[in-house]
Amino acid sequence: MPSNHHISESTPLLHHIVPQHIHPDGESGRTGFQASHFASVAWRSGSNAAKWTNFLWPVVPVAFILHFAFPSNPLTIFALSYIAMIPVANLLGFAGQEYARKMPKVSGILIETAFGSIVEIILFIILIAKHTASEGSSEHGNLIPVIQAAILGSILTNLLLCLGLCFFVGGLRQARQKFHASISEVGSGLLLVAGFGLLIPSAYYSALKGSAVHKATKHHEFTEKILQHNVLKISQVTSILLMIAFAIFIFYNARSQHSIFDEVLEADEHADLDHHEDVAKQKFTFTECIVAIVLSLAIVTMLAVFLVVRIEDVVEAGIPDQFLGLIMLPLVEKAAEHLTAIDEAWDGQINFALFHCIGPSIQTALFNAPLVVVVGWALGKDMDLNFEIFMIVLLVLSIVVVGNFLRDGESNYLEGSLLVIVYIIIAVASWYYPNPDVATSNGGLDG
Repeated sequence: MPSNHHISESTPLLHHIVPQHIHPDGESGRTGFQASHFASVAWRSGSNAAKWTNFLWPVVPVAFILHFAFPSNPLTIFALSYIAMIPVANLLGFAGQEYARKMPKVSGILIETAFGSIVEIILFIILIAKHTASEGSSEHGNLIPVIQAAILGSILTNLLLCLGLCFFVGGLRQARQKFHASISEVGSGLLLVAGFGLLIPSAYYSALKGSAVHKATKHHEFTEKILQHNVLKISQVTSILLMIAFAIFIFYNARSQHSIFDEVLEADEHADLDHHEDVAKQKFTFTECIVAIVLSLAIVTMLAVFLVVRIEDVVEAGIPDQFLGLIMLPLVEKAAEHLTAIDEAWDGQINFALFHCIGPSIQTALFNAPLVVVVGWALGKDMDLNFEIFMIVLLVLSIVVVGNFLRDGESNYLEGSLLVIVYIIIAVASWYYPNPDVATSNGGLDG
């Protein structure tokens, strides 16, 4: 037995992008592409909850038609593009899930999480590409506050809303749901490290803001320009280090600890209250997975462009920058993934649900956020990690609260409802938070 364990520990899970042997749960029994089967499987989606998002597909062509034929209706185009993102993101996430089913458990769920974050990465990159001004709000072309809010909003949405709903829904069906310490401890520890990594540039700026002067003098050479330059460089170095941390996290999951996680997730699958129905359902072939991924990626990229182009009009209409980034964008980009996690919690697969809540949060903090800083660096745009202190406080407190809830290794609907209520309070506060051209704790220095 020990020798077998040693073999399983040393066998890499991510050695092949295309698995040499299909996992039984992902075997479709078909090859190639068959349109009728493709449509049937795509309609089923990853869960009963996510399936209902497919009724929004008619909105997708309407959003395209309005964008090209009636560009004079920006708010309508934004609203329809926003809604259309949900079914397309669901197809992308489901295609990733179908591909992941063909892989060993842990490598599969890592791939599934990566596909779930592609929409977010695309949105961040389009936002930084469209950023044109270094001051003011998004209606003046300054999209960095929206990106920063969306980064933290994505983490908060996963940790508070999605995890809270998982705890709540799972607790309604089972009084207590127990999860494995190896998942909760690694996840909460990494989130805390990532949170402090994201906090450092903001803390540096806040600590030295009062010491900076507008112009250098004989006795005072530390100027605002030097401070802003230092914050940018700290952010860029921090981003590279966080991406290295993410690579180590992937390596740890894929090689060093995969036998532990495999055992946990296999047990979770057997505890699935409708596992036999999932195994019996039709599945995508490899070809159909690729078609679904390429198709949904193309559509979601176009819709993201439609959204970003209309942000200026939305802010002018009265939607605050912070609410747009912190609440609205994370909700639409992760809606389908959240529905899948909630469905897993309802079916008793709380470890899978935790992976789908904590995993994307870790990827956003350790990879997606640093990536947009690096992309901005390459494009010559000063994207940094100097977040509003208001949002940094929300992030750190949320990570601490969630870490405490995970510590006992079990969840119930009381904990879930408290997390959701905290998220709603944050949403209300962000609605009343002024835009960067009115008030800021990190974007400009007073004389």
